[in-house]
Amino acid sequence: MRATGKRHPFHNRYRLGVDDQGVILGGEITVIGDCGYSPDLSDAIVDRAMFHSDNAYSLGEARVTGHRARTHTASNTAFRGFGGPQGMMVIEAAMDDIARRIGEDPLTVRKRNFYRPDRQTTHYGQRVDQIALLRELVEQLETSSDYWTRRRAITEFNAESPVVKRGLALTPVKFGISFTAKHLNQAGALLHVYTDGSVMINHGGTEMGQGLHTKICQVAARELGLDTSEVRITATRTDKVPNTSPTAASSGADLNGQAARDACVKLKERLFDFAHEHLYQDHGLDREDMRLEAGHLVAGHGESEHRISWGELVQAAYLNRISLSEKGFYATPLIHYDRNVGQGRPFYYYAFGAAVAEVSVDTLTGEYQVDRVDILHDVGDSLNPAIDIGQVEGGFIQGMGWLTSEELKWNEAGRLISDGPATYKIPTYGDLPPVFNVKLMEGHPNSMASIYRSKAVGEPPFMLGMAVWSALRDALASLADYAEAPRL
Repeated sequence: MRATGKRHPFHNRYRLGVDDQGVILGGEITVIGDCGYSPDLSDAIVDRAMFHSDNAYSLGEARVTGHRARTHTASNTAFRGFGGPQGMMVIEAAMDDIARRIGEDPLTVRKRNFYRPDRQTTHYGQRVDQIALLRELVEQLETSSDYWTRRRAITEFNAESPVVKRGLALTPVKFGISFTAKHLNQAGALLHVYTDGSVMINHGGTEMGQGLHTKICQVAARELGLDTSEVRITATRTDKVPNTSPTAASSGADLNGQAARDACVKLKERLFDFAHEHLYQDHGLDREDMRLEAGHLVAGHGESEHRISWGELVQAAYLNRISLSEKGFYATPLIHYDRNVGQGRPFYYYAFGAAVAEVSVDTLTGEYQVDRVDILHDVGDSLNPAIDIGQVEGGFIQGMGWLTSEELKWNEAGRLISDGPATYKIPTYGDLPPVFNVKLMEGHPNSMASIYRSKAVGEPPFMLGMAVWSALRDALASLADYAEAPRL
């Protein structure tokens, strides 16, 4: 912890104009990133904080300004969310503040400010697709978590309990997926098929426990009609796939999955051409009717259907000197952004999610407990639901820790004193909510042509932890009869 860089601290402020329903009409938001003594990745991090200062809400006629502050501290760098969480915090604080000012429930104010058909463009000029999905997701979670019944019960409890207060909050997430540096949105892959039918894939993504290799294996198996046991992913090496982009920006599966698929499709087409010319030339079968499924090349349908095993196909191709290797490449389309004017489309698509958190706070000691969490998250058509749910759970817990128990501290000499688990308090098993419900949104594939219409899941769940922070504010707001939103 002493040697590594840390997430950028931010100082944010806002001035917003709202109507009597709490709907934002316009205003100014300023985000200031503490870069430390050198910029490192600060330009891109502050940019992403600016991009995400709207979160899921239309800002109307707003101006968002970002500053990079040089300070006499260690250089700060990137961490999960890359400035997005820091940017979202300013608008989520504003939602709570507006709700207290007009005397409405914060969820009501949040929903009124969601992007909608007549307010669908961000402050940086990108149209937000799938806005109906965001509203449907929040309303599903609102119902499944029994939000309003619990809200009434909590209000009654707080009126009768002078010391322990409970809080409830539902916060959404809208997170843009792509590197904001356009040239990084590319990936390559190398595919080899061996004469025993086994498949080897090397790609440009780094496996760090997030399940990327598993997803790439699934992509290759799906395209080639094989079981995943017949596909092996080898460790990332730049002598096999050069010029790799960082495995970051939640883009590992999006970029490398598409590159692997591209290699598989090219090889598959070559094998189909070979089979049509050399294996089925006397059968009168249409080249377009060929497919790979369940370990076989299948041609035709019904009584005219012909099958040969994948192993036989590979052997025949090898004996006829057909190449069984292929390279794949993918570059994310449509994205562009002009930093000079602050307008463009920096993101290929958005991932959505929402969390409901209920907390209890002892107002004398400050001790708190997260009592229940309900999450509904959008991953499009999930490549692997088990992996994705794990990412959502872990991201939420990590975000919760960032906003509650974790704090970096230095002494007067500039030495980091919160340098281990004894002094830097990450969430532990005892901090988990006793009731923790996590589900993936179903029936809503990605509207963009991502890998099998899935969505990224690395960073977006981190911001779900904002629900705990907002619930803590809600609990303390009850001390003033919900007329003020306390600063935390």
